[in-house]
Amino acid sequence: MKIKTDTRLLYLQVMDRIKQDIENGIYLPHHKLPSEYELSKIFGVSRATLREALRVLEEENILVRRHGVGTFVKPKPIFRTGIEQLSSVSEMIVDAGKEPGTIFLSSKLLVPTKEDLKSFTITEDDRMHVVERIRTANGEPVVYCIDKLPTNYFKQVPSYEDHSFFTFIKKETGRNIEYSSARIEPIGYHDKVSPLLQCEPDVSLLLIEQLHFDDLNRAVLHSYNYFRADQFSFNVLRKRN
Repeated sequence: MKIKTDTRLLYLQVMDRIKQDIENGIYLPHHKLPSEYELSKIFGVSRATLREALRVLEEENILVRRHGVGTFVKPKPIFRTGIEQLSSVSEMIVDAGKEPGTIFLSSKLLVPTKEDLKSFTITEDDRMHVVERIRTANGEPVVYCIDKLPTNYFKQVPSYEDHSFFTFIKKETGRNIEYSSARIEPIGYHDKVSPLLQCEPDVSLLLIEQLHFDDLNRAVLHSYNYFRADQFSFNVLRKRN
């Protein structure tokens, strides 16, 4: 069915039609759209008009174009949360109605780095538990995690059964994580992390590095979480003073 002329620019009409087709399930997430030639014939517009519509839809994170391959429907993030809300990865997965799981990759006892000595109340004689994991949702890998905990607070390293380190900290110390200092960094394809999370080359990652504090204002956990940007969406509420 060709685009009907109205008062709006043609490329806006094409955009609305593609959005409607996605909403109606004609094009599913990860689905490859017909070629530009085919779409221009379907909508009855020039290829220049079609390309402008596809360009804007890509800017709106609705489509993704892979050079030499085609144009695909970008999946909507499954996990949505406010960045000002402090939740564990397990809690975020549960809130989305999915089952959290863990794939343990490594657990090491290491000498503290200069950064560790600055972050925690420890000495060079102390050691750090460093745990590397993949967090899953309904069995699908969605977050790659590196967690660092000082041994002077935790004599026992978290086990395979300890999916949530927030819960582990509460169990070991009797205290809750109250707040964290966070650094957020968007990154592209990562040679190590992206394959572990089964990311396509065009799927970016979002690194959230957090230093977590308990209710005694002690730093007890330093986490590096790499989220799949196509699975997680973080928003923030901003107010004027």
